[in-house]
Amino acid sequence: MPVMTFESTLPMGAAELVRASAFRRMVDDERGEDDTRITTRLSSLDPSLHEDLLRFERKGRQSELLEVMAGAVRHASAVTVQLQLHDHVVALTVFPVHQLVHSVLPVAQFLDLQLTDLEVLRVEKTHLQVPELAELAQATVQAHYAPLGKLLWELALRGARDELLPEISGLAAYRITPSFDLSALELTGSLASACERLRRQTTSLREIAEWPGFDRARAMRMLNGLYLQAGLMITRTHPAATADGGWFNSR
Repeated sequence: MPVMTFESTLPMGAAELVRASAFRRMVDDERGEDDTRITTRLSSLDPSLHEDLLRFERKGRQSELLEVMAGAVRHASAVTVQLQLHDHVVALTVFPVHQLVHSVLPVAQFLDLQLTDLEVLRVEKTHLQVPELAELAQATVQAHYAPLGKLLWELALRGARDELLPEISGLAAYRITPSFDLSALELTGSLASACERLRRQTTSLREIAEWPGFDRARAMRMLNGLYLQAGLMITRTHPAATADGGWFNSR
């Protein structure tokens, strides 16, 4: 891809980012004789999160960013994810306990990226510390932090994964938790209408996919996003849970 195209994607940050080729060489140099690429890619993680992510890696593919973030949230593990975007590496750090995320790029600039192009190179226990409130109040620092929920929602809707996360897939029906505050998501259009319907009724994936403005992929993205906001109830016994028949995934 021409450099001009990449620089227009990262107008203020490309010069400060590590080149992906150099980062891959560094990872290869660090790998011992008995290490595998999976071992090196999932470096120094808590055992529970490491085993969680191995579910995806053992299928012969790398973990996707949404899967990594979901795992970090489930296990309350603060991790740094090294992401390749074209020729450079972008570091993203999640602090689940503090409900914060840090990006080496300003968060607004990160969210303007084509999120489907991000490739997970490495996941490791973070060495960053959450800044004190006084430091976080500084505009230059604040620009690199965002509420975790906002990032998870954007990744679910616009990231690479367009299948249900394993925790909510299979024969299931869905409804939004009554106490969940939808205003935090700044919903508009068909997403707002769908969420209002999901607040009122328990519904199958197949039915959601037939709502105005939706298809199967968009329905699954929305459900992933609601799940990661802790705003989704999943039932396996409701009559609607049988409506999808064999139409589900285990990816």
